[in-house]
Amino acid sequence: MMTNNLDKIATHPLQTSAWAEFRSKWGNKILETKYGLITVHKIPVGVFEKGPEPTRIMINDLRIMGKEKKLIFIKLEPNVNKNKVNNSVKQLLRKETVPGKTLFTPTTFQIDLTPPEEELLKSFSSKTRYNIRLAQKNGVVVKEDNSDAAFAKYLELTRETTRRQGFYAHTEKYHNLMWQCLHKSLILNHKSPIAHLFTATYQGEIITTWILFVWKDFLYYPYGASTEKFKNVMANNLMMWEAIKFGKKLGLKTFDLWGREEGKGFTKFKEGYNPKVIEFLGTWDLIINKPLYYLYKIVDNTRWFLLHFKSTLMTRIRNIRMIRI
Repeated sequence: MMTNNLDKIATHPLQTSAWAEFRSKWGNKILETKYGLITVHKIPVGVFEKGPEPTRIMINDLRIMGKEKKLIFIKLEPNVNKNKVNNSVKQLLRKETVPGKTLFTPTTFQIDLTPPEEELLKSFSSKTRYNIRLAQKNGVVVKEDNSDAAFAKYLELTRETTRRQGFYAHTEKYHNLMWQCLHKSLILNHKSPIAHLFTATYQGEIITTWILFVWKDFLYYPYGASTEKFKNVMANNLMMWEAIKFGKKLGLKTFDLWGREEGKGFTKFKEGYNPKVIEFLGTWDLIINKPLYYLYKIVDNTRWFLLHFKSTLMTRIRNIRMIRI
């Protein structure tokens, strides 16, 4: 059972006691340190996602703990703006760690929620404003709906989205457990939930679902899914606008759009809302066992190559079948 100390220092939902409970039930070993939450995977690797700014004392403490727990390495991905730390932090990381494979995208989009709604709306691109009005004109209705039926639709649309776009996603079991820990369990304990489910409905049918996280002054958009049907009614544009208004209603200050990938269609969609680009401090591996670390790297690189090859092959097969049809 995780303590509330995590929640006192956590600057991100992935560092909270609720996330620790979720990952523990998922099968990860949880290490609660005075710096935050570290998850340990089946291969003994520690993952310290969205933690604090590293210090020399913290690095030393983690190295000692890593040796005690017989970890191969600890992956550090601080929830820290690269442009807001001094060079000594960067020099520390370059000296004590090595660059690692990223878990989160190195950059994200963030929207300042503090200006009035009218000012925010004016800051969007003209196309984005047009699509928001079009969705409203088409009768799209966006609302928070945390019901079992809405969550079942979220799972259904997630399956459809992953098939359509040909990428790997978490299993339904993973999503169910995440929802249980970050929404339902907190409701039962009379606390404010981290996770909220929003739906966009058109002609009586849910066509888009988003899960939003709320933590301290931040709103986050980690998960979303939609149907290809009725895509021209622009439900996603209205969903984003309603999410922004939801964050403002709660008095939140920043909306983090959970990542940014150059050239991707959904990145262009996000750009229409005039967000700032935030670059994080990066991903760094604190090596505990050097021989096993480099062996792990070889095996991991091979695994990802095979997964990418399989995904590319399946996408090509699917496209050939579509052409034949």
